[in-house]
Amino acid sequence: VGYATGSLKTLSGSVEKITETQMNKDQITNPLEAIRGRVPGLTIQRGSNGPAALDAVRLRGTTSLTSGNDPLIIVDGVFGDLSMLTSIYPTDIESFTILKDASETAQYGSRGASGVIEVTTKKGMSGRTQVAYNGSFGISTVYKNLKMLSGDEYRRIASERGISILDKGYNTDFQKEIEQTGLQQNHHIAFYGGSSESSYRVSLGFMDRQGVILNEDMKNFTSNMNMNQKMFDGFLNCELGMFGSIQKNHNLVDYQKTFYSAATFNPTYPNHKDPVTNSWDGITTASQITNPLAWMEVQDDDATSHISTHARLTFNLLEGLKLNLFGAYTYNIVENSQYLPTSVWANGQAYKGTKKRESLLGNMMLTYKKNWKKHFFDVLALAELQKETYTGYYTTVSNFSTDKFGYNNLQAGALRLWEGTNSYYDQPRLASFMGRFNYTYADRYVLTLNARTDASSKFGANHKWGFFPSASAAWVISEEEFMKQLPMVDNLKFRIGYGLAGNQSGIDSYTTLNLVKPNGVVPVGNSAVVSLGDLRNTNPDLKWEVKHTFNTGIDVALFGNRLLLSANYYNSRTTDMLYLYNVSVPPFTYNTLLANIGSMRNWGTEIAI
Repeated sequence: VGYATGSLKTLSGSVEKITETQMNKDQITNPLEAIRGRVPGLTIQRGSNGPAALDAVRLRGTTSLTSGNDPLIIVDGVFGDLSMLTSIYPTDIESFTILKDASETAQYGSRGASGVIEVTTKKGMSGRTQVAYNGSFGISTVYKNLKMLSGDEYRRIASERGISILDKGYNTDFQKEIEQTGLQQNHHIAFYGGSSESSYRVSLGFMDRQGVILNEDMKNFTSNMNMNQKMFDGFLNCELGMFGSIQKNHNLVDYQKTFYSAATFNPTYPNHKDPVTNSWDGITTASQITNPLAWMEVQDDDATSHISTHARLTFNLLEGLKLNLFGAYTYNIVENSQYLPTSVWANGQAYKGTKKRESLLGNMMLTYKKNWKKHFFDVLALAELQKETYTGYYTTVSNFSTDKFGYNNLQAGALRLWEGTNSYYDQPRLASFMGRFNYTYADRYVLTLNARTDASSKFGANHKWGFFPSASAAWVISEEEFMKQLPMVDNLKFRIGYGLAGNQSGIDSYTTLNLVKPNGVVPVGNSAVVSLGDLRNTNPDLKWEVKHTFNTGIDVALFGNRLLLSANYYNSRTTDMLYLYNVSVPPFTYNTLLANIGSMRNWGTEIAI
């Protein structure tokens, strides 16, 4: 659970574990869909910008206005965000572990402020090499459309009411014209095996999703490899892993305008281009209604390539004493390309952009476990460093004389907007230290203490460090002598905890520094020179946004663990909230300032059966 290991029965925090047998088995595109509806307090909303997109993932609601509200995603020890999950084929997942309250998420400091979802992938096992294949095929169709007038009905009603209309003589249902039957297929193959000293597993996956609207589809190729080797008579255990994916999407650009136009466009217009002008017929008197078939010619594509590699060395120094060294490297690149033809955008417009992200993570962890009579001690010390690098550029051009080139030849656009071209570089860093102490007496009473401190390069010199402690306790009532009179009760546990978590993911890296930016082009002599100005109002006193969380709960297992009950109450209060406030000009250069002001409270009750 987090950096630590232990039994769910003796945990004092709020933790949910979903194994493969409990996951949803339907057509799954994003791995989180496998636990939709399985975890109380976890909300997963499907996105509207592609077959594989997730619009929002919230664990116990929203707790910040500007900072990140998405939970931290960890795959085999590698930190990432929701986009990293597209690199994992659902069949490769062994289990999900969800950390909810601050007593457990405090292990990850500022990263775990909005909860933590840990993904553990399948590993090899001893035995001869085995091959497993998993595949499926399906279709998706539109269930229901808006009931609108057909071309004949439109003409008849206009004639009855004496309304003058533009009648092209056709009878076209534009809602159906932009629809299709989407084909879906999944294929996955895995090779695994090993011996008592080593094991391996290699898998390849492919997903193909066609949307129910023309020109909307997604293809995703995934790969997952891991190897485990024991050496020197068990003194050293070496784990190596790598996973990655290449995902390609064809997207719809403007959902609202596309569907609104499909429902309201003149049904007497044809479903083909004008043979004389070779262009789509339009309605010049309607500003928000465009021929929906013209929108099907819009090119909006993106390609995402992701690779993560990691290695873990575990040294068994003494009985119960272990030293763990972990390192991970992640590389992610997103290429966006878009062309709006002259039929939907005056004179056409093309866009090309690339976003890259690199992440280096390293930590050293020392753990000690000791059983002594009825006492159990588990102590952990951790030091961790992370460096991320974000780079990218984009270019926008317009005024095309032909749609033939699309976005594949930006030189075909006569006008290059000054504000439509830019590049950026960003390199935030985070240093962390953590200590954790866990004590259990007679498997009845559990006490867990965490203390973590993070230093972020995003804050000023006086506020870089944040301290986030937590404490939790549990009473396993079912282990008491008086509970033996109730054999139907397999587990009865009461939990309580309180902790702090910082948040800084919603702000830019150099917010506390006085930066300049290009703000225009001015003539100097016979040359054009770019002028510079302040980027934003500077606040050198920015500090950590802190969430204080109280959690209490009870877990019950009855009738041979056939019936499991769980209830939790949580109450969190976010202080020193990071928010963009309105300020006066002057004395400030701009009318907004990012500052720590205000608080937010979030509470709720979870019940799971």
